[in-house]
This record gives sequence, C-alpha cells and structure tokens, in this order.
Amino acid sequence: MSTPPLAASGMAPGPFAGPQAQQAAREVNTASLCRIGQETVQDIVYRTMEIFQLLRNMQLPNGVTYHTGTYQDRLTKLQDNLRQLSVLFRKLRLVYDKCNENCGGMDPIPVEQLIPYVEEDGSKNDDRAGPPRFASEERREIAEVNKVLGEVF
Repeated sequence: MSTPPLAASGMAPGPFAGPQAQQAAREVNTASLCRIGQETVQDIVYRTMEIFQLLRNMQLPNGVTYHTGTYQDRLTKLQDNLRQLSVLFRKLRLVYDKCNENCGGMDPIPVEQLIPYVEEDGSKNDDRAGPPRFASEERREIAEVNKVLGEVF
C-alpha cells in the first residue's frame, strides 16, 4: 500500500487538487509568504531557546546517579525539538525560495533612495512642485557647498 504524496502545506492532496488548486497554490501573495516566514523565524527562535533550556538543565555524565526516567524524558524532548527545528528550517527555505521566485524580476532599489530627506528642524522639504529630494542627493550637494566655502575662506 502506497501513501499519497504530500502537498506543499504538509497535508495530503484533497479532492480539489486539480489544475485550479495548483494554479492557486502558485499565485501566493508575497506579503503573506513574508508573514509566514516571519512566524517561522519566531518558531525557530522559540524552539532554539527550548533546546538551550533543556541542555542547560541536563546533567553531564560525571558519575553522579541520575534518574533514568527524567533523563529519558528530557532526551526525548530534546530530540523532538531538534526534529521540529529541522522541519522549520526546511519550511523557511521553501518560503525564502518562493519569495525570491516571486520577486525575481524586480530591480533592487538603493536604501538611500527609499528614505526621503528631512531637514534638521524636523520639517520635511516643502518642494512639492518638484520630485522629492533624497538624503544622498542632499548630502552630495552639502559636501559640494562645504568644499566651495572651504576654498573661499
């Protein structure tokens, strides 16, 4: 007897696993994928903290008598957390690959262009007629002005 293959979500495909369901699975919103990735990272951090907590509480085998039941219980919990951590890392890799696939055609924008320039007094530039000025352009202009002023004085 053969087990049916698992879908990407980890569940067996249902009766609606036709071409429409596969197309819908391919058209996943990138923002939703990022949210799933964020939750996965949080789960990884939580599991890692549990693993370190278990390791901290486990006694080293230095000849001291130790309850076998307690040791086995902690060892089982540790192995389960390590298995879950491995699954979470695989899930994160799938989400990462899918996000890169969805964003493959986008050109990266330098971070300096994403942050609009704000003057020292806290108010934004009131140049509403022209395009917004970015911090990198302002910095370049200020450096040029300082250079000219330095030569004059």
